[in-house]
Amino acid sequence: MTTGGKNTFYIHTFGCQMNQADSATITSLLQQAGYVAAESEDRAGIILLNTCAVRENAVDRIEHYLQHLQGLKKRDKRLIVGILGCIPQHQREEMFATSPAIDLLAGPDTYRTLPQLIEQARSGAKPFSLDFNVAETYEGIDPVRQGSISAFVPVMRGCNNMCAYCVVPFTRGRERSHPFRAVMGEVQKLVASGYSEITLLGQNVNSYDDPEQGVNFAALLDAVSCAAPQARVRFTTSHPKDISGELVRTIANRPNICNHIHLPVQSGSTATLGRMNRGHTIEEYLEKIALIRSLLPGVTLSTDIIAGFCGEQEEDHQASLELLSTLRFDSAYMFYYSTRPGTFAARTLVDDVPEVVKKRRLQEIIDLQNTISGELFQQAIGSVVEVLAESESKRSAEQLMGRTPGNRAVVFDREGYRPGDLVRVLITAATSATLTGRPV
Repeated sequence: MTTGGKNTFYIHTFGCQMNQADSATITSLLQQAGYVAAESEDRAGIILLNTCAVRENAVDRIEHYLQHLQGLKKRDKRLIVGILGCIPQHQREEMFATSPAIDLLAGPDTYRTLPQLIEQARSGAKPFSLDFNVAETYEGIDPVRQGSISAFVPVMRGCNNMCAYCVVPFTRGRERSHPFRAVMGEVQKLVASGYSEITLLGQNVNSYDDPEQGVNFAALLDAVSCAAPQARVRFTTSHPKDISGELVRTIANRPNICNHIHLPVQSGSTATLGRMNRGHTIEEYLEKIALIRSLLPGVTLSTDIIAGFCGEQEEDHQASLELLSTLRFDSAYMFYYSTRPGTFAARTLVDDVPEVVKKRRLQEIIDLQNTISGELFQQAIGSVVEVLAESESKRSAEQLMGRTPGNRAVVFDREGYRPGDLVRVLITAATSATLTGRPV
């Protein structure tokens, strides 16, 4: 049984950094309405799941968690359970039929209605608010963030790219950029609060555009860098078509913009990219990588890749392996394709690659990328890197964990340092995912 009052709430956040940023906004909205954040689920009278619908296993996780919440509601009938974010936006009010535990639904554009939805749910209704609002950027809301070292700052919402496999345009809506002045106001607050790292977020962040101010993403990134000269500045996620020389030169010219770019490729085959509606060929992607590496010596690159998309032949898969071998990304998010209802692929293409083949191809991709990552990380042994300490290591309270400007995870001996410190670390060991060292 939960022990919190009826106006206490707890948010479980699933999925991407944008969801984490949204949860900070939701917390602010609810606190303004008189609700109180609980430290844990068992101390809350309201439990909210901020969900992700990008992949099938993310949806499965929510369905399993709802079984747990159904058990809690049997013990405490006053408990309110709300499902927020991309899954209810995708499934709409039909989601109520998936679990009797669900009391309310809200999509990414309707979080301002949560106080009213909660009150309606208490009266026995099953309220939902799932409209798209192309004007909603949550301007004027001060997010309530966890921690005081790194901050996510959404600068745009939605996506217009309509990749065949992707559900994001159907859950996040069309692109709209936050006003330049609003973004800069948020950055100035973070600087005044002493944040050490600022990450600019968008489903397609480098298509940012504020036409009234004449500001594109390169100009925004430059302005943020100048406004926060003592902080590290990052951004994610980028689309290859929007990587420009202007943007890369901005990164090169500003030392506090981290020398790391996450640039999803999804496949090494131009034929597969065409079916995916990615809007570029492999040759064009390689040109972008060449531009980046020519202007940013020592840059670290990461990517996303999907195994077994509709119509993928063995030669397409081999092209993906060849691409990984050629470009040698620092890391990659690797998945096999799962159909997302409502997408272009689900409506018009045949999911014709057997699951056993998808899994085999994915494992080959993972094995190759792990080898490459391990080799790259081994090369760092003996070097000294600057690490922003983020937290205690999961291994030991005597160690801290942080990241380099290139986004490499580093575990190092504490030696009196604290989270938030910038530490020069001598790298003494490496795996394919983590560097280990000691302060110097």
